[in-house]
Amino acid sequence: MTTGEAETDRDEKGGVRTALAGLTTRGRSFLAAGIAAAVCAYVLGQSDLLRVGLLLAVLPLVCATVLYRTRYRVAGSRRLSPARVPAGSEARVHLRMDNVSRLPTGLLMLQDRVPYVLGPRPRFVLDRVEAGGRREVSYRVRSDLRGRYPLGPLQLRLTDPFGMCELTRSFSTFDTLTVIPRVEALPPVRLSGEAKGYGDGRNRSLALAGEDDVIPRGYRYGDDLRRVHWRSTARYGELMVRREEQPQRARCTVLLDTRGIAYAGQGPDSAFEWAVSGAASVLVHMLERGFSVRLLSDTGNSVPAQDADGFAGASQESADAAGLMMDTLAVIDHSDGSGLSRAYDVLRSGNEGLLVAFFGDLDEEQAAVVARMRQRSGGALAFVLDSDGWVRESTDVPGAGDEPDERLRMLRDAGWSTVGVPRGASLTDLWQQADRERNGITATGLGEGWA
Repeated sequence: MTTGEAETDRDEKGGVRTALAGLTTRGRSFLAAGIAAAVCAYVLGQSDLLRVGLLLAVLPLVCATVLYRTRYRVAGSRRLSPARVPAGSEARVHLRMDNVSRLPTGLLMLQDRVPYVLGPRPRFVLDRVEAGGRREVSYRVRSDLRGRYPLGPLQLRLTDPFGMCELTRSFSTFDTLTVIPRVEALPPVRLSGEAKGYGDGRNRSLALAGEDDVIPRGYRYGDDLRRVHWRSTARYGELMVRREEQPQRARCTVLLDTRGIAYAGQGPDSAFEWAVSGAASVLVHMLERGFSVRLLSDTGNSVPAQDADGFAGASQESADAAGLMMDTLAVIDHSDGSGLSRAYDVLRSGNEGLLVAFFGDLDEEQAAVVARMRQRSGGALAFVLDSDGWVRESTDVPGAGDEPDERLRMLRDAGWSTVGVPRGASLTDLWQQADRERNGITATGLGEGWA
């Protein structure tokens, strides 16, 4: 929530010019008619017409002067609910105006600036606000396109009772609405490579057990006091505890191919948007299952960053990293790269556990690079999109009678579990079909299945 304050008084910049520039069409018409009547009265020698002309000319000037010199001090605030919303869902924006001056306001028109993709610009007319009073209004915004959209600043338009003059004051604060990709709820399946973390086959890293060679760490709220290491506490001057047996969480890397040459078409129904939404769905699903997860792109950029462990940890750290990865996917766009070698360099530096990848079109050279990625992972699943098929209108049944693609064969031979993604496929259906075929259940559906 952001707050700001706008003040309209005699110290505003612009002086008389600002007041005259705020004359409405009605005010300018009155002023022009008054001047014309005064000139005609002077030429014709009609004193009565001169008085009428002066009245018409003076009225808008008086209104502009009074409105400009009126001391209104109002504070405005904006609150988004929620501030991060999936594409296609609505968010509500709450606006609040507080009159912090000792005088009641006149008629106010409140307007908020929003990008056109979020809908029409909202406008509200507020009646007289008493001294110390408050008015609250709200409006809804919705976008089918992911991204980060600025909201604001608020604009307050003041007008006189006769409608002769309008003055606009702007607040300086604004908020940002983050539209993240759509996320599909995925069913739990037994993925190869997951036994390296929590579960039946989990590994544990043991701390050194000796009193002299123990590796202590700082005390955290909730730690057992029996684990306090008094020698280290006396040495460092703060409460220290022993690092005891710690479970090593299973790791999962989600690789997203963002190469512009690998995808055709644009818009919310394009192949690239499907890949982004699929990566977001897998990230959320694996975090919910207790995995340490990171997002990797073809450019070699990793979220969380490559320093330290490079994976989202547990509890609050995991939630923060999930928000960071979703924010990254909200604004991710096509890269200018032509290959996947940078991502391969990152993956070959260590054991990545489970690798889930979303690829666009792969030529023979890039398919060979992807095949080598399998060597450093405990399990690998690839969703390969045929972007030409997404652009091409077809009424055929997806995958019916098609021979397996050569690129998918190459990945299978390297140990990948490959899933071909036809146009309009549901990630949930592909996820379930992959699990059924992996368990030897014959089923017809979308995609190529597990190797």
